[in-house]
Amino acid sequence: MSLLERRTKADWQELDNDHYMHPFTDHKDLGEKKSRIIAKANGVYIYDVDDNEILDAMSGLWCVNAGYGRSELADAAAEQLRELPYYNSFFQCANPPSIELAQMLKEVTQPHLNRVFYTGSGSESIDTMIRIVRRYWEVMGEPERKTIIARKNAYHGSTIAGVSLGGMNPMHSQGGPLLPGIEHIDQPYWFDSDRSLPPAEFGIKMAGQLEEKILQLGAENVAAFVGEPIQGAGGVIIPPDTYWPEIERICKHYGILLVNDEVICGFGRLGEWFGADHFQIKPDLITFAKGVTSGYLPLGGVMVGDRVADTLIEKGGEFNHGFTYSGHPASCAVAIKNIQILKDENLIERVKNEIGPYMQEKWHSLAEHPIVGETRMVGLMGAMELVANKSSSVRYDNKSTAGTVYRDFAVNNGLVMRAVGDTIVTSPPLIISNSEVDELIDKAWKCLDHTYKTMTS
Repeated sequence: MSLLERRTKADWQELDNDHYMHPFTDHKDLGEKKSRIIAKANGVYIYDVDDNEILDAMSGLWCVNAGYGRSELADAAAEQLRELPYYNSFFQCANPPSIELAQMLKEVTQPHLNRVFYTGSGSESIDTMIRIVRRYWEVMGEPERKTIIARKNAYHGSTIAGVSLGGMNPMHSQGGPLLPGIEHIDQPYWFDSDRSLPPAEFGIKMAGQLEEKILQLGAENVAAFVGEPIQGAGGVIIPPDTYWPEIERICKHYGILLVNDEVICGFGRLGEWFGADHFQIKPDLITFAKGVTSGYLPLGGVMVGDRVADTLIEKGGEFNHGFTYSGHPASCAVAIKNIQILKDENLIERVKNEIGPYMQEKWHSLAEHPIVGETRMVGLMGAMELVANKSSSVRYDNKSTAGTVYRDFAVNNGLVMRAVGDTIVTSPPLIISNSEVDELIDKAWKCLDHTYKTMTS
C-alpha cells in the first residue's frame, strides 16, 4: 500500500489543517476551504486525490521544465543515493556529480561564467550572490560599495535578504527590519504606465532610473544592479528590447556589477539557455535554481564571472559562506540528467522555433476577449491583463478580484494558472504539445468568459 492509499481525502485534509503551515497562505481561510491534495503527475498534468486531471500551465512554480513523470530523473537520484547519498563540500571535499555538473554549467552559460557556487534554492542563491558581491568589493579595496539596486515589485525569494532585495510591498510590511543597503527603482512595466511613450522610448526612460539612482547614492557606494530578465512573480513583466542593453551600458559606465536573477528564466524558459542570452547581455553573475533539476530535487547556485571569481580566488582568502547541502550529490546527479534531457530532446530549440511560436500565436488570440487588455509572451512565459474597459484598458475598481475569480474557476475546471492581481500568468512545461496548448487556450477562453460574466453580473 502506497502512502497515498493509507488515508482518505478527508484524513489528509484534516492532518494538513492541523499540522502543516503552507507558504504564502492565510491559514484561517485555508482551514475553511481545505487544501487540494495533489497525488500524482505525468507530462503536463497533475492529478488530485479524486483523480481530477489538471493541466499545469505553471510548471509547478515555474520549475518543471522537462515535465512530470521523468523516470530518468528518478533513476538518476536513486542510483546516486545508493552510491553516495550525501557528503558535504566543506573541508576541501567534493563529489563527482557536483564536479561534473559544474563543467556542464560552464558549457551552457556564457564563456566568461566559469565557476559555480552551489546552494539549495533560489533564495539561498540570492543570499549567496549578495555576499559574493559585497566580498568582491571588499577584496578590491572598496568596502564602501555595499548598496545593491533592485526593482520595485521584483521577487527574489522570501528569506530576509531575498525579501529586502525584492520590491514587493506586502512582503516588506511583515517581519522587518529589512537588510540595509538595498535600494529600488521602478520596473519596466509598459502596460501599467500611462503608455504615452512608445515601448522603445519607455525602455530607455526606465533604464535611466538606474543612472539617476547611482548618481543619487554616489557611484563609489554602489556594488551592483540585480534584476530578473523577465520579472516572473511580479506579473511576467517583459521589458522593451531597449531596456537591458541600456542597463548594461550604465553598469559598465559606472563600474558596478550586473547580476541577472535567472531562477525562473534559466534552462530554456525563454527559448535560450538563459534570459541573458535572449536579451544579449553579459552579466557578471547569474543566480539559478528551479529548472536546473526541473524541480525534481532542490538545487540552486550562482554562476560567477571571471572578473569576480578570479579576484576572490587570487586575493580573497577564505570565503566564509556555505550550506550543508552545497553540491548535494543526488541533486547534482538529477541536474546532470536534466540538462542532458534538455540537450538530447532539443527542448530549448523547440521552445524557440516550434512550440514557443505556436503557443505565442494562440496566446495572443486571447487578446480578442472583451476583458483582455494585453497579452504578452516570450518563449513559454506569458501574461494577459484583465481589464474592465477594453478600449481604455482601465482595470476593475476592486483590484485583483477578477484575477482571483479567473484563477479559482480555472483550477476547478482543470487548468492551473496564476493570478498576480488582475494579471494572469502562464509558464507551462517545455514539453507541452500543440494539442495540449490548444487545450490550455480553450480552457483559458472559457475562464475569461466565466470571469466576464461574474464581474458584470
